[in-house]
Amino acid sequence: MKILYAFQGTGNGHVARAQEIVPLLKKYALVDTLISGHQSQLKADFDVNFQHKGISLLYDKTGGLSYKKTFTDNSFLEAFKTIREIELSKYDLIINDYEPLTGWACKLKKLPMIELSHQASMLFKETPKPEKKDFLGEMVLKYYVPSERRIGFHFENYHHQIKKPVIRRKIRNLNPDKKGFYLVYLPSFSDENIIKVLKQIPVEWKIFSKYSKLQFKESNVEVFPIDETQYLKAFENCDGILCNAGFESPAEALFMDKKLFVIPIHNQYEQECNACALDKMGIPNSKVLKLEEIQNWVGSDQHLRVDYPDDIEEILVNEVLIL
Repeated sequence: MKILYAFQGTGNGHVARAQEIVPLLKKYALVDTLISGHQSQLKADFDVNFQHKGISLLYDKTGGLSYKKTFTDNSFLEAFKTIREIELSKYDLIINDYEPLTGWACKLKKLPMIELSHQASMLFKETPKPEKKDFLGEMVLKYYVPSERRIGFHFENYHHQIKKPVIRRKIRNLNPDKKGFYLVYLPSFSDENIIKVLKQIPVEWKIFSKYSKLQFKESNVEVFPIDETQYLKAFENCDGILCNAGFESPAEALFMDKKLFVIPIHNQYEQECNACALDKMGIPNSKVLKLEEIQNWVGSDQHLRVDYPDDIEEILVNEVLIL
């Protein structure tokens, strides 16, 4: 069997999941990989055969999804050309983690594809969502990657085709401790906006920033450039994590039994859905970087035990690699 594993490069979660899934797939098939998008701070630790600019969602420095930047900084003509010309017929199966170029190419050319992503879980009616639906957000989730066969990942098993998160080996191998500081990963906010709020809360903060090239400290807030080794060490030893309401980082925080506070990216409906699901689990959230709410969270004794089994190989063998 020959497989193409196509994954999204916007955000770090798709790359992190690919780091676990691709080596497992290679035990059972010949595997090529394809990535599109350009907003990830994680690098794939395996060979990527094909890279495309794709279509990335882009943000402003106040934490909001910028439709203007998304439409002006992406080349839609190039994406349409790639969809039309990309050669996929040599593959027996395309596995797609929210990658639109191969998703649309498979639909138009009627090629076998399964979507294996967190976003796929949003298409099941059982998945928690805000009371106020976002029509445009729902359309993006439904049509960004069109798929007929899908398996989703989410914080809980809301449907039998929704599996619990894939926790990467680098996280499972950590020995969690609590050393009195809090980790911050909010790439949709500027460092200045984060520091302005957090330096008013008298605990130690470690911010990992995609904007900073140098490590520096201002009052009780230390800023680090993105570095996976340093990030994992901080993740292992922090008391809690303040991050956007993506999927992988909150899931890893829950797995590590860390306190968690999430801020969904403004205008990002998927993250609003994630925040809704986490809220039902007792995890606090805020629409903005709000001093009082974060102070209350730091002072709280939050605790939530989750069970995220290491079962992705079993899922691949029994539910994915079946044509």
